[in-house]
Amino acid sequence: MTATAPHFGPPPSTPATRRPLAAAALLAALVGMVFGLLLGGAGPASAHAALTGSDPQDGAVVATAPKEVTLTFSEQVALGDDSIRILDPTGKRADTGGAPRDLQSGSTVKYGMSLHSGLPDGTYTVAWQAVSADSHPISGAFTFSVGTPSKTAVALPTDQAGGGLVGALYDIARYAAYAGFILLVGGSAFVLACWQRGAGARPLQLLVARGWMTLTVATLAMLLLRNPYTGSGELADAFDLNGLKAVLDTKPGAALVSRLLLLGASALFIAVLFGAYAKREDAREKRDLTFGLAIGGTVIAAGIAGTWALAEHASAGIQPGIAMPVDVLHLLAVAAWLGGLTALLVALHRTPDIDATAVRRFSGVAFGSVLVLAATGIYQSWRQVGTWSALTGTAYGQLLLVKVGLVAVLIGIAWFSRRWTARLVTGGGGTATESATTGSESGDRDSAGGGKRSSAEAAEKAGAPVVSAPTAEDPARAAQLARQQAAVATAQKKRIRDADPDRSGLRRSVLAEVGVAVALLAVTTVLTSTEPARTEEEAARASTAATAPANEGPVSLKLPFDTGGENGKGTVRMEITPARTGANELHLWIDGSDGKAMDIPEVKVAFTLESKDIGPLPVVPARLAEGHWTADGVQIPMAGNWKVAVTVRTSDIDQTTIDKNVKIG
Repeated sequence: MTATAPHFGPPPSTPATRRPLAAAALLAALVGMVFGLLLGGAGPASAHAALTGSDPQDGAVVATAPKEVTLTFSEQVALGDDSIRILDPTGKRADTGGAPRDLQSGSTVKYGMSLHSGLPDGTYTVAWQAVSADSHPISGAFTFSVGTPSKTAVALPTDQAGGGLVGALYDIARYAAYAGFILLVGGSAFVLACWQRGAGARPLQLLVARGWMTLTVATLAMLLLRNPYTGSGELADAFDLNGLKAVLDTKPGAALVSRLLLLGASALFIAVLFGAYAKREDAREKRDLTFGLAIGGTVIAAGIAGTWALAEHASAGIQPGIAMPVDVLHLLAVAAWLGGLTALLVALHRTPDIDATAVRRFSGVAFGSVLVLAATGIYQSWRQVGTWSALTGTAYGQLLLVKVGLVAVLIGIAWFSRRWTARLVTGGGGTATESATTGSESGDRDSAGGGKRSSAEAAEKAGAPVVSAPTAEDPARAAQLARQQAAVATAQKKRIRDADPDRSGLRRSVLAEVGVAVALLAVTTVLTSTEPARTEEEAARASTAATAPANEGPVSLKLPFDTGGENGKGTVRMEITPARTGANELHLWIDGSDGKAMDIPEVKVAFTLESKDIGPLPVVPARLAEGHWTADGVQIPMAGNWKVAVTVRTSDIDQTTIDKNVKIG
């Protein structure tokens, strides 16, 4: 997640003159983050792989069927059997099947699929599916033609890899995994760093335990769904043991298994935190155990965060050695902030005895998390976006703008939380329980003798039913009365707690922050499965470079000739329109040595692309008028430097061939 403002500012003891400076620092962090997003730029980087080229190219027309179709990607991809399928005009497989051939050379990532021999003319469909280095599935399709394009072609696949029901379930599991990690790590950190007495609070124990359970179940679901998510898309394949075995051999599969092992260690951490630690009374022993739990918990949390960094966006593109530890820090800061915020909300609503000191400590933790988020968010955004056009012209950039907008909303809400925190602390640092006790002592005096009033009178004032003292002769009645007294005490605490306007205001502002944070986490989850803006632009540039014409208008040539016979000298003027890949119109004008139109028996043209061993592609123009020949639908299959050879015959025995190279497409 990107950098955000803390929920609470500096403690109220901070001089008033320093508070505007703190607010200015937060604003500067946000501005710096935004400018880092917009203006950061450097060399190429990729996260999702993209198809950058193919041979034959999309829409190309070749004279004869190639022996192999090759695909070039922007980064490393994983391909399996049937990852590349080539269909003939009738929909039958035209390739030989099996795994594609690895043709990588240096930094070029290229794969080839062999074709059957003797393929008929027509339009062929190439459908491909792969898994990019950042673990996300990608797919696509294109067509090329042999000889003359077919009137009808095989329909291109419309389903995207990672879509459908399986894709939706996988995305839900991904969101749940992030949420579980945040609750597990952030809730534990809140207890250790801000409110150690909270280790004995049942609501906080349930919060952390539910975070652990959510992360564990989500990880298991992702592991089972991984095979259909990157392959067939069929939900039933989630229980295919062969597919599961194949997943375990991949980097994402290994990361998910490692996460499950670390969750086993975290279960022991939770047991100690809410067991022995919560019951420990000796101050020195508790301090030592706090240090041990902090070190062990940090190692486990960093390890779990590393399972994302090692298998997703941070592991691909430029500077992965820097990006992966930065991503770990980013995730830990998010967990400390959002998880701690959730724990604070639970404590304010469910545990009325939380003191203001814990709130103030969390304010400091939040501020530190913001600084880490600002620095890591700028770096991550630079890697994935880089330019203004990518920010506004791609889905990833637009989602990032939505994310920054949510951050701005959080900053506004955080300002109110900061003010409520200051009022809560300056209004007295005691707990709600202490306030209740003080209120009872001050108000439970007997007006006549100054002694304390009975518990029955106090309960009556609190609005609860009066409970008589239990009798020793009736144990069942005694147990019932004990439960009633406990309920009375709880109701009294809640009434006093809710009567505190500062605490109520803080609860409302923190609840609003949590609501925005949930939306922010959803946007972040979508971003992790969206093709990064920089990669999308690179793929678009590569596609444009491969298909865009280099010439803006028709190509004109002048070719002098001499057949050696009588009146055998002249000039061929040629015009190719529009001189692009695909269909073109050819015009030839034959001028004699005197510059006038020259009537000849025959003229032929052939096109050859020697760099690709294509051609010669013959063209027989038709006579339109004296000295004027034309041909329609001249197919140029791909861009390049073509050799144009013109054969001119001036008599039954006198002819010559002249040629010239020209760039077409």
